[in-house]
Amino acid sequence: MTSIFKNRVHARRAAVALAVAATVSLLSSTASFAFSAEAQQMCSGDAFRLCSAEIPNIPRITACMVRNRSQLTSGCRVVLDRDLAAQRRAAAE
Repeated sequence: MTSIFKNRVHARRAAVALAVAATVSLLSSTASFAFSAEAQQMCSGDAFRLCSAEIPNIPRITACMVRNRSQLTSGCRVVLDRDLAAQRRAAAE
C-alpha cells in the first residue's frame, strides 16, 4: 500500500467514526431514536461495512443501519434492539 492510500483509508475510517459518534450524540438527544455508548462501540464496524457510502449524512447513516438490521453483527443488533425498546418505553411514559 502506498502512503497516500493508507492516509486516505485512515482518514475515511476517522470520518466514519466521527459520523457514528455524531449520530449517537444527535440521536440520543432526540425522541426519534437513541443510541447508547455501548451501541456506538458495538456498531462502529457495521457502520463502516454497511453504511460508509452514507457518510457524512447522519440521518442516512441511521436509516442505513435500520434498513440493514438483518446484516448487523449479533452484538450490534442486540444493543440496538435494546436501545429501541428503551426508547419505546420512554415514549410510552
